[in-house]
Amino acid sequence: MGVASSVIISLKSENIIHLINFWDMQMQLQALSFQTSAKLPCSFNFPAARHPKDVNVMTKHLCDGRRSISVKSLPRRVLLQLMGFGPISLCTYPIFAAPMQEMDEPEVIRTLKLSNGVRIQEIIEGEGPEAHDGDYVQVNYVCRRSNGYFVHSTVDQFSGESAPVTLPLDENQIIKGLKDVLTGMKVGGKRRALIPPSVGYINENLKPIPDEFGPRRSLLSHAKEPLIFEVQLLKIL
Repeated sequence: MGVASSVIISLKSENIIHLINFWDMQMQLQALSFQTSAKLPCSFNFPAARHPKDVNVMTKHLCDGRRSISVKSLPRRVLLQLMGFGPISLCTYPIFAAPMQEMDEPEVIRTLKLSNGVRIQEIIEGEGPEAHDGDYVQVNYVCRRSNGYFVHSTVDQFSGESAPVTLPLDENQIIKGLKDVLTGMKVGGKRRALIPPSVGYINENLKPIPDEFGPRRSLLSHAKEPLIFEVQLLKIL
């Protein structure tokens, strides 16, 4: 085989290997988590083939070199910097920055403090008639200690069934703090109140108080500390 044939074989081998390398790099670039149009600078030095035996040597050399090529995933921050997007550009052009989530404004519940120390929060205002001093009202309530621990409720915590109680708006029959909370409420309304012990259970005969011995004893054992009542006005009798 002449020198011209050797040159033709060498050129064909180089073209085939160039195509293999190009295809391999394309497949590895597709595995990148973030694709970019930036060009990767690459250079290859191939030894000149002067003899057919050199073709096999050159092929082995190129194959070994091809296996050493590796493309690793770039972090998002580094990739953006390579593309020209730094912290300043992201601030200047917010379209490239991460979108900010819309935050709803928190609902503000105003607290009314009475002269006797009772603090009242209007949870639901209600749309029915308003309760006045001397009325009989039907309510559901939940009583807790000031640290949030449950004491008693007219609503079963597991089944959700309620057993409303009827209370007269008379401070001689119910605790004065709760009477002040209920007076002025509208049917369908709900209030939360912190009642100090001075206007709370000053004696064991004041309502509301459970009929069962266990809940009754539990409630009266906390009579000398502030209690939180959450009451819902169901109807005016």
